[in-house]
Amino acid sequence: MADYQNPQHEPGNERRLLLVFLVTFVLMLVLEPVYKKYFPQPVSQPQKQTQPAQSQPTSASNVATAAPAAPTEASGVIKEAAAESETVIENDLYRITFTNKGAQVKSWILKKFDNETQNGPLDLVNPIAAPQFGYPLSLWTYDETLRNKLNSALYVASSEGPQPGRTITFEYSDQNLAVRKTFHFDDSYVVAVESSVTQNGQSQSALPAWPAGFGDQVTGPFYASALIDYQYNGNIQRLAIKKISGGATIPGPFHWGGPTDQYFAAVFIPDDPASVSMVTLRNTISILRDPDKPESKETAPADVLGAAVGNLHGPTVERIFVGPKELSVLQKVSVPGVSGAETNLTGLVDFGFFGTIAKALFVWLRWTYAHIVPNWGWAIILQTLIITAALMPLRVLQTHSMYKMQKVAPQIKQIQEKYKKYSLRDPRKAAMNEEIAALYKKEGANPVMGCVPMLATLPFIWAYYGMLRTALDLRHAHWLWIHDLSAAEPFPFLLPVIMVVSQLIMQRMTPQAGMDPAQQRMMNVMMPLMMGFIFFRLAAGLNLYYAESNLISIAQQAIMNRTSLGREMREMMEKRARKKEK
Repeated sequence: MADYQNPQHEPGNERRLLLVFLVTFVLMLVLEPVYKKYFPQPVSQPQKQTQPAQSQPTSASNVATAAPAAPTEASGVIKEAAAESETVIENDLYRITFTNKGAQVKSWILKKFDNETQNGPLDLVNPIAAPQFGYPLSLWTYDETLRNKLNSALYVASSEGPQPGRTITFEYSDQNLAVRKTFHFDDSYVVAVESSVTQNGQSQSALPAWPAGFGDQVTGPFYASALIDYQYNGNIQRLAIKKISGGATIPGPFHWGGPTDQYFAAVFIPDDPASVSMVTLRNTISILRDPDKPESKETAPADVLGAAVGNLHGPTVERIFVGPKELSVLQKVSVPGVSGAETNLTGLVDFGFFGTIAKALFVWLRWTYAHIVPNWGWAIILQTLIITAALMPLRVLQTHSMYKMQKVAPQIKQIQEKYKKYSLRDPRKAAMNEEIAALYKKEGANPVMGCVPMLATLPFIWAYYGMLRTALDLRHAHWLWIHDLSAAEPFPFLLPVIMVVSQLIMQRMTPQAGMDPAQQRMMNVMMPLMMGFIFFRLAAGLNLYYAESNLISIAQQAIMNRTSLGREMREMMEKRARKKEK
């Protein structure tokens, strides 16, 4: 099975990003004493679409009067439609097309979101997987024969009420089986669902399902971003593909649960969390390896996730949210009975390791976009300017610390010379470290201070990474030559190049006291190259943030280098360099 990796979502990127910083800190904090022991010489220095509500009801011969929500008893009465027909439910947000064959959804179009591969709005029904593994709001049972019958029978459809506010009921019965499914729609992304199945007078376990992924999944990485999420009170579980097996049952209680991908979700919200269970669904399909080259016809396998949620011991009464993982939308979906957590669906949005910072940055960025500059790219630039300016005091502290390190460098050399005759394992070598530590304390020097600016910026970089891979508002956001700030920039990778070059310049401008020349060259060159290797396939918005931050830092460092302290440091380094040449 091919193991796809989503370039924005998969956790490997976070591990690699962390590895870059860990390697950097190891080089700066661990290798520095080793270099000094072996080399005692100190350094010389989308538009909204509004359409009128409309409906395409089933033919008159197939429409029955709407019945109450109680289960239909199998009493020998045959209730079956003569032919397949469709019913359309529409509001400002979506257009849902039901078929009475299986009483399920053939098309679930979100009007406010565009399709990446085709012109027009996004259809959340997966066109490849749904015909094979089931359409949305089909019924899932452990008995495959019963399942196939439930999802292929011709139901009698009836509808009543205006749009929004319409209720549709589908009914089917024969000598042994009675099925009833009722759906109620309003002006939100939430649909109320009631279902019941009885066979030979016994209630059957038949769970409403979203069984086959989403329509925005067109490449392997997008399939790999799929999860099954569920929450009970403050506990949120996010199951990745590798942890999911088809047909496995997750017992409740939980307040909501269902399949999600990077930007969209179909989660069920049961009326009775204590009685609900979820069956996880996982299947494999073949997709084009490169959708941009359909003529090649080269295919690859991909995993498709789905879930069925409901009451295993009787009729199911619940709601289903089908829509964007957008904070402003999720905040409006109430989830009653939740203790110790948000009483809405905002838990669907996972901003990552520094989630608190990422969420705050996004709320701030969204406010900037709405009230100051109506472009996400310029909003990022303005936010980066403020963040970098706020961190400037740390860079000043770093410069002062480097000056003090330069000042004590000759004394450190003398101490190292005094103990160089002892081997590294000699206990008397510990006295050298004690003397150096005492000298640092006396002069107020702190070698770790050089890492503080990098440590301070790490949470913001990580938070931006989490925000850009999660925030739906930034999907397909344009800025100058960038077509999508949430995706990797295509060739010629201008932003990653600017980021690497600016970091090379900044490394050379920043004082690096007490560091061996070989180590200094490594830090000045290897770190920017490692960062470039990691970042060139990450979101363009993240590279925009990092590149601008570097450019502002260069300007800050240039100003500090021209202050009296900066001139004094430069003169000291030049003086020591001249002594070394003699």
